Amino acid sequence: MRENIEQSLLSSVSRKPGPIYLGVCIFLGLILLGSIAAWIWQIVYGLGVTGMNTPVFWGLYLVNFVFFIGISHAGTLISSVLRITDTKWRRPFTRLAEAITVFSLPFGAMCVIVDLGRPDRLLNVMYFPHFSSAILWDVVCISTYLITSILYFYLALVPDIAICRDVLKNVSPWRRKLYSALSLGWSGTQKQWKVLNRIMTGMSIFLFALVVSVHTNVSFVFGMTTKPGWSSTIISPFFVLGAIYCGVAAMIFFMIIFRKIFHLEMFITQKHFNSAAKFLLALCCFWLYAMIIEHLFGFYHGEESEYHLFMDKMFGHYAISFWVMFACCFPIPFVVLAVPRFRTITNLFIICIVVNIGMWMERFTIIVPSGTHPLLAWGTGSYSPSWVEWSITAGWISGFALFIMIFVRLFPMVTIWEIKEEIEETMHKKDTVTAKEGVGILE
Repeated sequence: MRENIEQSLLSSVSRKPGPIYLGVCIFLGLILLGSIAAWIWQIVYGLGVTGMNTPVFWGLYLVNFVFFIGISHAGTLISSVLRITDTKWRRPFTRLAEAITVFSLPFGAMCVIVDLGRPDRLLNVMYFPHFSSAILWDVVCISTYLITSILYFYLALVPDIAICRDVLKNVSPWRRKLYSALSLGWSGTQKQWKVLNRIMTGMSIFLFALVVSVHTNVSFVFGMTTKPGWSSTIISPFFVLGAIYCGVAAMIFFMIIFRKIFHLEMFITQKHFNSAAKFLLALCCFWLYAMIIEHLFGFYHGEESEYHLFMDKMFGHYAISFWVMFACCFPIPFVVLAVPRFRTITNLFIICIVVNIGMWMERFTIIVPSGTHPLLAWGTGSYSPSWVEWSITAGWISGFALFIMIFVRLFPMVTIWEIKEEIEETMHKKDTVTAKEGVGILE
């Protein structure tokens, strides 16, 4: 039975990629190359090729930065926090959530480098550190988060790499060498499992604290500047909550796709998706609360600039963006997620797309409208992203998806050793129930 489970869960790795898979990868790769060409164009001709202007100094690049860092929180939450609480339904989602964290963080960091105009200016953070600057601590937090997430991701992957090394005999020689090197001589002894579980538990606790600090510090980059709309005290928890919301939606979205492609319906069931949908519903409701408090602050604040920004979002130039964002983040997902008969996998797939569109637009409505309403005597500004900004945005999203697709072809997308634990626990419960029933009959 163990061998059958391993063979089924290794189907994404053992099968040769089909033409559709290769076509999608090539398509995503071409978009990524196009975005790199657009970035080179920007480096040559300067930030003047973007739509950023006085007083709007932060545009699409910073929107993407906050969005990608937010998506990365899915892995930490699903894998570490729910691992600590021993939440059972997380097991099929763990590996993909961790991969989303590792592959989204570099693109989030790259957004800041692109926004600098000259990439070499990033070195000034190290050459001339300003310890009272939120940007310095942002670099420190994200770097620490990336390194720790990669290590955590790799350690959880080692037992499954060893399975690939031992089971996959028909793969290419370079892949066999790769599995042999990365498995670190894992043999699955009791001592090895004990050490691994201790390390994973300790890192889970550390990552939980780190994930909160990372997006809290991201919010400080905005909240500690003198821009209207960024001075509410709830901005930090609002950022953290929104990050977890869009990250969990992204994780469910990819899981539904790969479950269908690799025929993993036996291991990732409707029950798992129901639990994930309930969790997403809770995040949806918490997001509504934080969003209302955030904007009530602007309405009752009493400052003219805050009030004008509030009215511009509600009924002015950014009203369409705001209300589309609101519809995508709360009413639409709430109706589907709150009604059990609507929680089909197809509906959940659509809702996850809608939520991430809404959360991207939420980042846009947080950053850009505040930039167009400066406190200095510049007057109200305007901002329209250029083709360069849209090209780089499309490329970064495509690159993130491409890396995920490459990963699932090289390594198991479902944590095999955790699925085995779940099956063994289920079988043990059944045996225990059967034994109790037998004793009852004898009595």
